Amino acid sequence: MPHKGKRYLDALKGYDPVKLHAPGEAIDIVKRLAVARFDETIELAVRLGVDPRRADQMVRGTLSLPAGTGKAVRVAVFAAGEAAAEARAAGADVVGADDLVQRIANDGFLEFDVGIATPDLMTQVGKLGRVLGPRGLMPNPRTGTVTADVGKAVQEFKAGRVEYRTDRVGNVHVPIGKASLEKMQLLENFRAVIEELMRAKPAAAKGRYIRSVTCASTMGPGVAVDPGRVRLSDEEMSLAVPA
Repeated sequence: MPHKGKRYLDALKGYDPVKLHAPGEAIDIVKRLAVARFDETIELAVRLGVDPRRADQMVRGTLSLPAGTGKAVRVAVFAAGEAAAEARAAGADVVGADDLVQRIANDGFLEFDVGIATPDLMTQVGKLGRVLGPRGLMPNPRTGTVTADVGKAVQEFKAGRVEYRTDRVGNVHVPIGKASLEKMQLLENFRAVIEELMRAKPAAAKGRYIRSVTCASTMGPGVAVDPGRVRLSDEEMSLAVPA
């Protein structure tokens, strides 16, 4: 059994780990328990009623968080010519073509959070699959990271666009912001993630789709959210954060 630190064990005493909470309550608890010396990331873990071994039940895509992620996102762009200039103008942190491919392959350069590529460079970028793939950095058309419009993609990821995909047992892990964000900002991002997952529900998925939802900070314990209450109306949003 993994060892749990004193701070983590103390946090477990500060709430009911069995109770299913409303989204607003869960975020209140997670923010209260995020007491590390750095600004912890708050993440949603959603268990979906899908079989990701079947191609028609894979849930994957991107969405823009309305309140942003609360962190600086480092973007690397594989592009040449006018597309490279467009990426730099949009604020990309690293831009290159064959030189960037070689830098990653030979020097192990991985100091970026998102990789974007123009379609014409995917032949070279594809050679980095074993390096970038396991780290979630491989550009992919399904997530909007293989595109001719690199300027727009850079701006969206800088502003709070995130990727999501089911793991091998049907879980989706999506960050919804930093603990320093206001409760309403985190709730806006929470709602955006849930609505996006509902939109992406595969037609082949049968039975209950959202099985469980857990909210947690980087160093804190998971707080269970009632799956039957995760779709927030405007009225529920306003009641969760009184004026």
